[in-house]
Formats: sequence, structure tokens, C-alpha cells
Amino acid sequence: MSLTGLAAGAAAAVSETATDAALLEGAILLGVATLFVLIFRRLGLGAVLGYLIAGALVGPHGLGLVGGGESKLAFAEIGIAFLLFLVGLELHPRRLWDLRRAIFGLGLAQVVVTGLILAGLIFVTLGFSWQAALALGLPLALSSTAQVLPSLKSSGRINSPFGQKAFSILLFQDLAIVPMITIIAALSRAPANPAAPPGWQMALTTVGAILVLVLVGRFVVNPLLRLVGRYGERELFVVVGLLAVLASAAFMHSLHLSTALGAFVAGMMLADSPYRHEIEADVEPFRLVLLGLFFLAVGMVLDVGVVAARPLLVLSLAAGLVVVKAAVLTILVRLFGKPWSTALGLGLLLSQGGEFGFLLFTQAADAMLVAPAAASLFSAVVTLSMMTTPFLMLFARNLEFSPGSEADLDDPENAPRGSSIVIGYGRFGQIVAQMLHAVDCSVTLIDKKPSQIELSGRFDTKVYFGDGLRIDVLRRAGAEEARLIIFCADDRSIDAAALAPIVEAFPNARVLTRVFDRRQLLAIDGAGTVGAVREVFESSIALGAMALQQLEVAPREIEDVEMALRQLDAERLGMQISEGDLGAGRDYRFVAGGGRQAASVLEALRERRAAAKRAREEAEADQAA
Repeated sequence: MSLTGLAAGAAAAVSETATDAALLEGAILLGVATLFVLIFRRLGLGAVLGYLIAGALVGPHGLGLVGGGESKLAFAEIGIAFLLFLVGLELHPRRLWDLRRAIFGLGLAQVVVTGLILAGLIFVTLGFSWQAALALGLPLALSSTAQVLPSLKSSGRINSPFGQKAFSILLFQDLAIVPMITIIAALSRAPANPAAPPGWQMALTTVGAILVLVLVGRFVVNPLLRLVGRYGERELFVVVGLLAVLASAAFMHSLHLSTALGAFVAGMMLADSPYRHEIEADVEPFRLVLLGLFFLAVGMVLDVGVVAARPLLVLSLAAGLVVVKAAVLTILVRLFGKPWSTALGLGLLLSQGGEFGFLLFTQAADAMLVAPAAASLFSAVVTLSMMTTPFLMLFARNLEFSPGSEADLDDPENAPRGSSIVIGYGRFGQIVAQMLHAVDCSVTLIDKKPSQIELSGRFDTKVYFGDGLRIDVLRRAGAEEARLIIFCADDRSIDAAALAPIVEAFPNARVLTRVFDRRQLLAIDGAGTVGAVREVFESSIALGAMALQQLEVAPREIEDVEMALRQLDAERLGMQISEGDLGAGRDYRFVAGGGRQAASVLEALRERRAAAKRAREEAEADQAA
């Protein structure tokens, strides 16, 4: 055999071995992660802690079942970009402008004051030089966007005053990464890299990159979405959503800037798009998977040996980090005029170290400001501090809803007990509530949008703040005594998994829900609800009947068409539910040319109407005779 053949065979064998190893590692990671996430979910501690423990257990510093934690961490940081992209989708640029004081006021104060205090403590207590202390203290001021934002977003609190302040601080922290990289580069003891751009150039590059993303979003991505919308192909929305996230992140990464910031700007530019909800629903699963992988990788890079060598030091540093950050932020928020409960809640929520600290510690080591062992030590401190977050979030949640918190958002516990609970007091829920009030039915109104609660208050309507999908919130609202629980919120994520526990927890209440379309109607099948209404079905029938009137179609013919349409839709929906396929029952609709099954239903209705008419005429003739 020739040398070329031997080389090709060896390369194929190496490739096959690498593939086998990757598949095995993937199976181990997912299996252990599933086990620990289920355990920690069961204990009420959240999925993040489960991922971290699973990663530490199977990683190279644990049982050694999986290696390459650093490479997996670099890949999984795309999950943070997806997270910021989804947050950007919910933020209109005008709303971001409204938050400018919180971002550049409270956010700036938190990063600068906390970073300098931590740097001073490291300099005084651990004996580092002031340059090294600054290179370590500033990154420790950052918090974990990947932990805090999903919690706020999933619970609907990201739009509350509390959530907006947390988001503003986290956003400024992301913006602060570029200046921190510049500071570390300026303090570097390593030989100067002539190819490295100066700090002022990086700042200008950041501004220019953001402007480029804004223009691309407006003049490229939005027109592309309109083109995709014409074809209605769902997979194209997935492709465009992934393209927007990955392209913006890759563009920023090529400029040595924050990939998460680029993804956030890309999402914000699509916040006005009519296809925003479609993109959000398509990108969300990727975000969940990649964030889970990110926390697995964070656990994997935790050097257990460093912790085992000096456990008291590492634990003391992690505890000290949490205490100092919580105390400083609490005082700062209080100085900005917020109640103590809000201030302490934010302090606890953002008291952990952040994922970007790993990147900055590595840069500090490359700049010869700290030894690699010190970088590993503080990476372990950040990881341990992140493990405290699920516990501290519980306290922060209680403080957020405690008496004296801002914006006068009352907890449903303070609501008079009613026979009905309406969740979501927007345009849909308002009509439902009015009909209940018309028959003197007592109603408790719950919404998780502070702006909607404030607007309702101007019209003398009391709406209570809370996430109506949470069983504890419903219990505080009196769901155990209620006869009806009605979900009227515009939330396409509601499915059988969300509703079934509620139906089971409150067996005396009948659960009704608003759904967005047929897909969501299929998604809630089996939840045990007694009824659901598609939000535009009745209004579209009403408008269709009005259109037929304008065409001077006979009133009885319009009635026949409406009855046939309702019958066909009900039969088609039954097929779709029984088969679990949205494409089932294709013939049960009116199409150009009539449609075979639809035409037969309409003809049968006409024949019944004609037969009834003949029967009435014969009865009248007999009576006359």
C-alpha cells in the first residue's frame, strides 16, 4: 500500500475515532444533565444548578468522563447570544431610550463602584499588585446574564419595574466588556502586540458595528422576513432567525467585540417586525439547549483541584463576593431613590459572578497581570458564586413582591375572593371580564405587565400583578374556591404542560383559555381544560359575513356559509387532534372552486333548509285547507 493510502486510512481512522468520542461525550453530557436537572427541579432549585453540578461531576476535573470544557464553553456562549437576541425582540428602541437613565446611571455606578471596591479588597487582603487587583476586581463586578435574564423572562417579570432595572444593569455590564478589555490591555506586562488596536479605536469600532447592524436589520433582514412571509414556509423563519443571531454574533466576534451585544442589537431591530412572535417561537428551543450546554461547560471548567487544595479560601472568596456585591448594589439602588425591598432584591439577584469573567481572567493571564493559577482560582470563585443564585433568587422574588415595593403592584393575595379569575387583562380579557361583570360575577383580575396594570388603574379597574401560570400565584388569588379560571393573555407558549398542573391543582375550577391559532389548540390538547377559543376565529367569521353582505349575497345564503364553515372547521379540528397532524382534514375547507367535502356540506345544509321550507309550506297549505 502506498504512503498516500496509509495516510488516508490513518486520517479516516482518526476521524472515525473523534466522531465516536464526540457522540459518546454528547450522550454522557445529556444523560447526566437530564438526571441532575430533574432532581434539582424536583427540589425546587431550578435547572441551572443541576447543569452546573452535572458538568462538574463528569468534567475533566471530576470523574473525567468528558473533556474539552474550554472548547465547549466557547461554543456554548452562542446560547447567551440567543438569549440577548430574544430579549432584544421584546425591546422597542423607544423603550430602550426610556431606560437610558437606568442603563447609564445605575448600570454605570454598579460596574464602577463595585469593581473598584472589589479591586481594593483584593489588593489589601490577597497581596496582588494594584494592576492585578484591578484586572480581577472589574470582571468580578459583572453578573450572570445567562442566569438572571431567563428567570425574569420566563416569569414575565422582565417588563416590570424590578425587571427593567435588573435588565438595565446587565445590559450596561455587557457594554462594559469592551472598556474592561481595553483596561487590561493597557495594564499588560506582556510584549506589545503591534496588531492589537488601541482602546479609542475599539470604542469607535463598537459604535460603527452597532450602526451597521441597525442598517442591516432595517434594510436587509426586515425585507427578507416580508419575502419569507409571502411563502409561509415555517422552516424559512427558523433559518432567518438563526441567520440573524449567528451573523450578528460572528460579525461582532470578528471585530473582537461582544457577540451578545451584537445579537441584542439585531433582536432590537426586529422588535417592530410583524413576524417577531414567529421568530421568537422558532429561536427559543435553540436558546434553551445552548444555555443548558453553557452551564454544563461552566461546571466542566470548574477546577475542583483548586477548590480542594484551598477549600476555605475559595469558599470565603465566593461568599465574600456575593456579600459585597449584594451590599454595594443595595446601597446604590437605595441612593437612586428606590425602596429598601427593591434595592435588596436587586442586590441579591445580581450578586453572583458573571460568565464573561472567565474570558477576562484569561485575558489578564495572557497579559501577564496574574498567574494562570490565580485565573483558575477566581474562575472557581465565580462558578461557586453562580451556584448560590437559585437560592438567592427565591429571596429576591419575595422582596420583589413585598409591601413597599415600587409601582404599587399589589399581590393577588390581597384580592377579594371571587368566583372567577381572569388572567391577562388586555383587549381580550377586558371583554371577557365585562361579560362576567354583566351577570354580577365576582372577578379577580391578574396581569404580569405593569404598564397594563397602570393603564387599567386610570379607568378605576383593579388588576393584581403576578404570573397566572404559577400555581402559588393562583392559590394566593383564591383559585381553590374559584369556579372559573380563564386564561386571556396573549401567550403562545401556553401548552398542555403548563395547564395540566393547574387543572390538577384546582379540581373545583373549570379552566378556559384563549389560544393563538390551531397549533396552540393542538398543543393544549389533553390538559383537561373545558374550552378554548382561537383569538381571531369569531372576528374573522364576522368580517367574512360582512364581506358577503357587501357582495349582496342573500342573508340565508350567508347563514348557510357560516354554518357550513363552522361544521367543517370543527370536523377538521377533530381530525387534527386525533391524528396529531396539522395537515389532516385538508378537504374540510373551502378553496378556489369550492372544495369537494366543503361543497357537499354546504349543499346538504341548503337541502335541509329547502326541505324545511317545503315542510312549512305544506303545513301552511294543509292548515289553510
